[in-house]
Amino acid sequence: MNLYAIFAIYFLMWVISAFIMLPFGIRTPDETGEVLLKGQADSAPSNFRPGLVMLRATIMATILFGLYYANYVQGWVTLDMLPGYRTAQ
Repeated sequence: MNLYAIFAIYFLMWVISAFIMLPFGIRTPDETGEVLLKGQADSAPSNFRPGLVMLRATIMATILFGLYYANYVQGWVTLDMLPGYRTAQ
């Protein structure tokens, strides 16, 4: 696996991890006791912390990529093991 493939796969896993981590730890103004501003949605977060989301996404993406790369090297799960994906022999 070349360096560009490693970077691309890690980046995709990071973006997916960031979207997965977005809703965790978010509180609405109703939960924090803040007053809504005019035009503000009831569901708008009042304590959004992008740095924490990025840190969590980085940790999750690193773990997922480590498992992916270990599987790539060790061959724990291959396409031949999945039903419907037999390669031509």
